[in-house]
Amino acid sequence: MKNIVYFDLETQKSADEVGGWDKIRDMRMSVGVTYSTARGGYRIYGEREVEQLIEELWRADLVVGYNILRFDYEVLHGYATIKDLTQVPTLDMLVEVQKVLTHRLPMDAIAEATFGINKTAEGLQAIRWFKEGKLMEIAEYCCYDVKITKLIHEHPVKQGQLFYKNRFGAKLPIAVKW
Repeated sequence: MKNIVYFDLETQKSADEVGGWDKIRDMRMSVGVTYSTARGGYRIYGEREVEQLIEELWRADLVVGYNILRFDYEVLHGYATIKDLTQVPTLDMLVEVQKVLTHRLPMDAIAEATFGINKTAEGLQAIRWFKEGKLMEIAEYCCYDVKITKLIHEHPVKQGQLFYKNRFGAKLPIAVKW
């Protein structure tokens, strides 16, 4: 059985706090969450467990996420590791959606149009929670994002497409083949 690992993480610091988007590696992970199809469940990682998180991703048959190549993997590369996560078989759904639409689309836009659900928070809120010591809130938010990631990945396999709303509010299909 193929082990697909769905993945998301939240950071301790914003781009502004570290000096810009070219310093993603300095943002530091607050919480990372995976869902493994082999395990059939979620796993929550704190910063002290970042090496175990990297090891789980490294051993996956496929890692699936949204904007993980440009963001999540870069955050993890900020930790002393010899493992280059870009060598892991990865499906970054943002990259694939961007190929079809020729522009970037937030994950929330797909989730709302396809499933009628929205993310429970956003990254800057997760950073505020980290500063307040509210790690459980971050973990819950991150788990929900992983669940949405899994839904977005699985839906086109069954239904052939996803949906989004354009800037005029029209619901349009996205024909993706993962």
